[in-house]
Amino acid sequence: MPIPDFQTLMRPLLALHEDGHEKTQSELREVLAREFQLTPDELEERIPSGLANTFANRVAWASTHMKQAGLIEKPRRGISVITDRGRVVLADYPDRVEMSVLEQFPEYLDFRTRSRRRPRPRTTDVPSTESETPEETLDAAYNELREALIEDLRSRLVAVDDGFFEEVVLDVLVGLGYGGSKRDAAERVGRSGDGGVDGVIREDTLGLDAIYIQAKKWARERTIGPREIREFIGALQDAEAAKGVFITTSSFSSEARELARRRRVVLIDGPELAGLMIDSGVGVTAVRRFDIKRIDEDYFAGPE
Repeated sequence: MPIPDFQTLMRPLLALHEDGHEKTQSELREVLAREFQLTPDELEERIPSGLANTFANRVAWASTHMKQAGLIEKPRRGISVITDRGRVVLADYPDRVEMSVLEQFPEYLDFRTRSRRRPRPRTTDVPSTESETPEETLDAAYNELREALIEDLRSRLVAVDDGFFEEVVLDVLVGLGYGGSKRDAAERVGRSGDGGVDGVIREDTLGLDAIYIQAKKWARERTIGPREIREFIGALQDAEAAKGVFITTSSFSSEARELARRRRVVLIDGPELAGLMIDSGVGVTAVRRFDIKRIDEDYFAGPE
């Protein structure tokens, strides 16, 4: 079954505390994983940013919300125990505990107000279907913005002239660490006259190895097939080159990708090129940055 959202985890998590014994996060996760019959792959799943384990993240946030509502308390690091209020909630809500339940407690409303940095209306305006943790919400928003930027960049790349497109390709490759400086990279690239870049660039700043580059500025509707890849492979063989990168603003067919995989040719399509521009800071500028921080458990653990 899919990984339950953090609200679905609230009551099962609280029920595990019912015996009054102190619980660790690891043992709570272990029991909940069995209860929800999560597979090894599901337990390995990470949130989109890759910075946290999805299941562990949701268990932690379910615990945080219930702590803020006073249903559990944490007497020391990594340990939680049920409160009298938590027992009452277990008895009063036998089926499900969610944010709408927690909002009856002033401490939790204060927490929600602080976390949103503005007054938060009560239950009627807080959807009970809210299922994502704050990290997942931020990740989803970031990915949506990134995808929109990728689409915009692809449109811009198709519209620029061939010389500017060459500059973009060089900037991206240098930004990824190839070619040394842009001047060094540019000196190693020759124009083929096919509306793109066709040449050789250093693999590293010392120039110990070379990579053959071909780039085609094609409309996004066009698809590069195996014929173009075979021609590129033939050019590599003629140049006695061992490594090649084929870059396009459009896309590659599945046959082209399979042929390139067998011949160890790297393919970069339009979305990937735009993504590399974003990651390398080429043609984009940062508007706003957020640092997401967590408690440093080692700091608070003190000397052993």
